[in-house]
Amino acid sequence: MKALVFDNELKLDKNYPMPKVKDNEVLIKTSLVGICNTDYEITKGYMGYKGVLGHEFVGVVVEVGSNVDKNLINKRVVGEINCACGVCEYCKKDLQRHCPNRQTLGIWQKDGCFSEYFTLPKENVIEISDNIDDKTAVFTEPLAAAYEIIEQIHIKPHSKVAILGDGKLGLCISLVFNALNIDYVHIGKHSEKLEISKKLGAKTKLLDELTDNDKKSFDVVIEATGSVGGFETSVSLVKPRGILVLKSTISAKEGLNLAGVVVDEITIVGSRCGQFRPLLRLLENKKIDVTPLIDGVFEVDNFENAFEKNAQKNTLKILVKF
Repeated sequence: MKALVFDNELKLDKNYPMPKVKDNEVLIKTSLVGICNTDYEITKGYMGYKGVLGHEFVGVVVEVGSNVDKNLINKRVVGEINCACGVCEYCKKDLQRHCPNRQTLGIWQKDGCFSEYFTLPKENVIEISDNIDDKTAVFTEPLAAAYEIIEQIHIKPHSKVAILGDGKLGLCISLVFNALNIDYVHIGKHSEKLEISKKLGAKTKLLDELTDNDKKSFDVVIEATGSVGGFETSVSLVKPRGILVLKSTISAKEGLNLAGVVVDEITIVGSRCGQFRPLLRLLENKKIDVTPLIDGVFEVDNFENAFEKNAQKNTLKILVKF
């Protein structure tokens, strides 16, 4: 089978071995895959991962293990990416995303979905409604990560909320917040990207338009820039005793100023993967339109151009067909 493999370099292996289905697993035939920034970072050495890339997908179940209901065969599915042990204290609390023994699809010790076929445990697989098309379904994982914010914190109706960052992550958060009728300001560097939020009815503001009046004015700030500068700007925007949600990973060897966090007694909440089912209800009810985020659809044989396009500064989401 075809598989997009990273082992010091990214290459398309047209004779990659078919995965063997374990008793509690399903075999999925891939339909469509989204390129995530994590995939790009892996090609730069992130996590030291070697294997098949990919964790954002929609596909069809073609085979099931002996402990799986055969009625799942031929169903269109998406799947949560963390494959947990099921027996540790975190799994027992329904926190499989934090299982210390987990494998992560296409990121850690588990071949991903950039292949014609791949496997997932039955617990991870969720059948999707016929009224969710493939191009929408493939956004389930990043949109669920945005929805995770609502699981972690309570945003009151009168709260003043800001999203900082207008890349793929920030825009996914904007789409979810709009679907949930949250009042927010979307702040970013690129007017053309902020236009997507503006068309939803959101208030927008360019980063260089921020003034002293914006400082310490928001009850909740969602940081989605992935930069030290973005983090420090986020801290400056939060009211004393407000909440700062970190949705992007920030690495800094030096120069990260945390004084404002201490002085203003800001609560920082780390936020990562989200549950799929609540998000899928929004998609089933047509509450989210992902079309403005799609900047290209490529065949897997054309993966080099797909990843090159993804790396371009103004590109949002690139999809790959199998």
